[in-house]
Amino acid sequence: MSQSTSLLYRIGARSGEWRNYWELCKPNVVMVMLITVVIGMLLARTQLPSLWLVLVANLGIGFCAASAAVVNHVVDRHIDLKMVRTSQRPVATGKVEPARALAFAGLLGLVGMSVLLTWVNAVTAWLTLASLLGYALIYTLFLKRATPQNIVIGGIAGAAPPLLGWTAVTGSIDGPALLLVLIIFAWTPPHFWALAVHRKDDYANAGIPMLPVTHGIGYTKIHILLYTLILLSVSLLPFVTGMLGWLYLLAAVSLGAGFIGYSLLMLKAPGKEHAMATFKYSIIYLLALFVAMLMDHYLIAKPELYTGAL
Repeated sequence: MSQSTSLLYRIGARSGEWRNYWELCKPNVVMVMLITVVIGMLLARTQLPSLWLVLVANLGIGFCAASAAVVNHVVDRHIDLKMVRTSQRPVATGKVEPARALAFAGLLGLVGMSVLLTWVNAVTAWLTLASLLGYALIYTLFLKRATPQNIVIGGIAGAAPPLLGWTAVTGSIDGPALLLVLIIFAWTPPHFWALAVHRKDDYANAGIPMLPVTHGIGYTKIHILLYTLILLSVSLLPFVTGMLGWLYLLAAVSLGAGFIGYSLLMLKAPGKEHAMATFKYSIIYLLALFVAMLMDHYLIAKPELYTGAL
């Protein structure tokens, strides 16, 4: 092998190695999470937060979230091999050694916490750490394998991002921010159970006690419908409390009705039919609901915002 060929091979190998570490961070999941962080920041005040605060808060929270994602890869490496969706993950396939992955997770978490403590505030930093530990350890290491209610109990960690965005701006935990958490908390079970119905065989092969595996698809469909009804009720609270106005109410009712419609289609259909469509709609639902919040907050409820500047 020539020197130039050898050099190209080493560069390619290093590039592939870094792609493996990038995959460990679950960048797509982290990006969706950071969108809700930004929404929490935008809803916290009538004036836009500074661009610097948006950047450093999302950088710190993003690094911590990536750290938790890496730990998830390490803890789940054995069951990942048994699932089609996760069988090619870097730690599961041996592309990245568990010890190196954990060291990488530690570095990400340290950098993230340092950024939050230095340039944001302590409230956000410690809430982010609690969320990280809740997902990486309590949910991944224990709840995921212990109970079919894993998504319900562990959902609080996944519901925290809007609160983190809110506290990054205000430095305090306020009632409206907790309503944002409550909405995502109620949204999480029907969202993930729809996916779990679609991937029931995968979870069964991996020995994970998801609700469709332990109680059957029919039982899960009933619970998806019940939780969409709960979600509709919870989503009305920002209007009831005066946090948001009529534009948001219209969106919450129409989007919630759509979610209930999909859950009814699932309930009436045989087997796994409409499960993936319901899962995809749940993502559209949450993003559209938050867009409606921002529109109501800025265009309807708080027109004086536009006197402010970045």
